[in-house]
Amino acid sequence: MATLDKASVRSEVSRLKADFENLCAEGKITGESQANMSSLFMVVELILAIFLERTTKKDTTNSSKPSSQTEKDESALNHAGSNGKGKPENKAAALTSLTVESVAVSKVATCDICGEDLTGVPCVHSERPTKIDIVFEKVVEHVDAEIKQCPICDATVKGRFPADLHGPLQYGDGLKAFVINLLVCQMVALNRVQKLVTAMLEVVIAEATLLKFVLRLHLVLASWETQAIEHLLKAPALPMDETSLRVDRKNQWIHVYSAGDITLKLLHRKRGKEAIESINLIPRYGGIIIHDCWSSYFAYQHCGHGLCGSHLLRELTFIVDVHDYRWAKQMKRLLQQTCITVSKSTDKKLTETERVNLQKRYRAILTRGQKELPALPPKPSGKRGKLAKSDAHNLWERFKVHETAILLFAKEPHVAFTNNRAEQDLRMAKVKQKVSGCFRAEEYAHAYCRISSYLQTMANRGYNPLIAIQLALAGNALTVGGE
Repeated sequence: MATLDKASVRSEVSRLKADFENLCAEGKITGESQANMSSLFMVVELILAIFLERTTKKDTTNSSKPSSQTEKDESALNHAGSNGKGKPENKAAALTSLTVESVAVSKVATCDICGEDLTGVPCVHSERPTKIDIVFEKVVEHVDAEIKQCPICDATVKGRFPADLHGPLQYGDGLKAFVINLLVCQMVALNRVQKLVTAMLEVVIAEATLLKFVLRLHLVLASWETQAIEHLLKAPALPMDETSLRVDRKNQWIHVYSAGDITLKLLHRKRGKEAIESINLIPRYGGIIIHDCWSSYFAYQHCGHGLCGSHLLRELTFIVDVHDYRWAKQMKRLLQQTCITVSKSTDKKLTETERVNLQKRYRAILTRGQKELPALPPKPSGKRGKLAKSDAHNLWERFKVHETAILLFAKEPHVAFTNNRAEQDLRMAKVKQKVSGCFRAEEYAHAYCRISSYLQTMANRGYNPLIAIQLALAGNALTVGGE
């Protein structure tokens, strides 16, 4: 072989196998040698499949590897149709600032050419340039409580302070909302927030005080989180996912549950069943959970299961890149076509006849794929553990075992084809970790999850985060089920 690539290696193995079969047909190979060589070719094909998979690079198009761990894709910089504007904002719910608008008139008194007096000449039309600026206004409110001496009983009576003035110096909810927005939403470092506030107010606020703002909102939102859990339990379908988060130099896990406009993120030290039982949301849920085939979820059979189509498509792409299997191409095409058909249908699902045809095509592809995959050698007697399998074998078996979960999106209109909603809700947590490195204390990590859940839910409704935070601090957190 002059070069070592996928095509040359496979063609060479196929040529040797064909020559061996010809020799067997001519009776030049003994029966014992035929058995040994057949077993050898079986092992070689399996090793070749695993070797080619291990040497093929994985990226965001053919695996679940995040874009931050792959090489920069220049082709995606100017993607057509991508404006990056995000969800439209609810303008009526986002009026959080005082706008002072003025109009000045620049009058024309004389002609610039001949000097004629134009004071009495009517205006034909006007031009208006506009300047927009920001002026930060520090509002300082003082309350003087009167102290009087009662002439009858000689008691000293003092006027009462407002309920939001608990001590000699208090900070208003507007300032607290601004700080929390910078720390949680904008993910600005604590020290930089302190310097910005000092520059704006000419008052140095300790970092510990800024963190107390966060903890106070965390406590205020406890009842909101309880409401969110109760509403999620009533949702017909529940996308979920999990991602790691560094807390005190140790790995913990953020578990996200999303439905409708509600996003709920909860932190736990574990990822699997122990965390699921501790959170106690899935054990009480009776709808359909949408996930990426994490084995811990399948332990709960009282729930329906829907698998993320995006993950499957990426893994099929990898199998096509490595092996060029026809079954992988056909399965990928089938899922994509079905997704388009479902999205264009009025009921967001296939008809009964279409589902029957889909199931027949699905199973026919798997049947052909089983013949296309190299056979697995028998497990040696007395050996423990599982046999080594290629990614193609494992993916084929997943399609075989989880047929109902994979095709559920075509049957139930409330089941999405992908789990992108939950994955998108987790994305900013990775940005937060990249900016901060990790949380030094676990209580602040829990606070981040609860506050970001609330703000993300409000953002899904188009609310300005500053308004949402101020309402929560005032004890009027927007209810989960409505306005």
